[in-house]
Amino acid sequence: MNKKVKLSILGISYSQVQAGAYALIFAETNGPRRLPIVIGTPEAQSIAIVLEKIEAPRPLSHDLMVSTFKALHIDLLDVFIHKFEDGAFHAELTLQQGENQYKIDSRTSDGVALAIRTGASIHTTEEIMRTMSVIFDSESDEGNEINEFLSTDDKDLSQLSVTQINTLLEEALSKEDFESAILLRDELNKRKEQ
Repeated sequence: MNKKVKLSILGISYSQVQAGAYALIFAETNGPRRLPIVIGTPEAQSIAIVLEKIEAPRPLSHDLMVSTFKALHIDLLDVFIHKFEDGAFHAELTLQQGENQYKIDSRTSDGVALAIRTGASIHTTEEIMRTMSVIFDSESDEGNEINEFLSTDDKDLSQLSVTQINTLLEEALSKEDFESAILLRDELNKRKEQ
């Protein structure tokens, strides 16, 4: 079985590339890798409310789900991001009720919204981290060319070398420009497949 990697939520960033979408950024618990996942607006708001410790005037759908879990004595043990297929991450919830354990298919964003409300752990596979994550090097100090490239709207990645893309990726992460990081990561993955 593929080794599990524990994740924590680093933050959420609005997508300037895809309207109505956000990038949810996970950090490997004991490592430099970051895993950006694109999620929709309702889920991003639901996650952000908890991260920012904002109390909603009425329960949101994820709050309702957690209340239902409590009423039925169900514990959410883990959210496992186990697959990336057709451009989407897939997650599985592990629920426990008494002696019974259940595995439930879930959208990653819904699973995360539930996990941050219940304190459940979030994991992914080493394979997903190897192919979809980006490495964050907090000590990198890049030049003005990188800053200029990241600030332009028309990013033509095909003209860059793998080394240049990796350098840009580190810079994008250090600036918390997760949208550029996603584009750069995808370009690197595309080149690996060729």
